[in-house]
Amino acid sequence: MAVNEHKTRVVIVDDEPIAREGIRTQFATDPAVEIVAECGDGLEAVETIRELSPDLLFLDVQMPGMSGFEVMQTVGVDVVPAVIFVTAYDKYALQAFDVNAVDYLLKPFDAERFQKAFQRALVQIQRRTTDAINENLKALLASIKPGARYLERLVVKSKGRIFFLPVSEIDWIESADNYVSLHAGRETHLIRETLTSLETKLNPEEFLRIRHSAIVNVKRIRELRPLFKGEYEIVLQNSTKLTSSRRYRQRVEELLST
Repeated sequence: MAVNEHKTRVVIVDDEPIAREGIRTQFATDPAVEIVAECGDGLEAVETIRELSPDLLFLDVQMPGMSGFEVMQTVGVDVVPAVIFVTAYDKYALQAFDVNAVDYLLKPFDAERFQKAFQRALVQIQRRTTDAINENLKALLASIKPGARYLERLVVKSKGRIFFLPVSEIDWIESADNYVSLHAGRETHLIRETLTSLETKLNPEEFLRIRHSAIVNVKRIRELRPLFKGEYEIVLQNSTKLTSSRRYRQRVEELLST
């Protein structure tokens, strides 16, 4: 009876078809690897990673529209798979990769260097050292993009199109199980993300958690009305009315003191 062994599920992200083909060729004779998708840009990569949850990601750093770093930040390092960066960066960035990333491939690379990177990633996957990978990626993002601590835009898929939504345009955010509803003007967009996870990626000086299921853009608040037992009615500029909970009373009152 045949034994179904787990295959390493790989996604390749590079805007150059030749580069993607080069990586795909390296796995042509490896039955233990399944290339589940190839992506030509960062937006497509974000959706693919979220939908397929691959084991390993080959990620180009420099891509038009959305860099590899932005892909990582958008997906979230807490859920991202093991990553091998594919890059033409200078020696300083490569040093950072070597210290913090699972591994990197400097274009052009040979078969020996490729296998070395792949085996390092495979060890990480097999040992299930997800926490270690996440910490390395966080350190990597901090070392390469020290100023990018919080999200400035979100990737939204709506009505057959994928686009960027600047977080500054969001009025408030509502929890919907494993999704969140982004209320921006007259439009509402649904993305796959938990409210707690998204909260950690937003600037706390700009976004305020007012209850378990809601976050508001501080700049959109027009009025605060005290209710009872530490609760407040929060009126936004578009006249939307939300109620804070006692659990988040201190956060709201800190806003009043600024």
